[in-house]
Amino acid sequence: MKITKDLQKLSSTDLRSRLAESKKELLKMNAQASTGNVSNPGKIQQTKKNIARVLTLLNQREDKDN
Repeated sequence: MKITKDLQKLSSTDLRSRLAESKKELLKMNAQASTGNVSNPGKIQQTKKNIARVLTLLNQREDKDN
């Protein structure tokens, strides 16, 4: 819950940069997982959920603007 509240305080520009950063991180973790070098497999799922949270907030803000 705290993550969502922190994300809601960010501007749309900050959310977009956080989204790009999370996607890069997920790409790296997926590459590590395919080679079998995963230190924390739960972090992949956590990152996916954070990406979904950011996208949801961006979509909500878009709907409000229209």
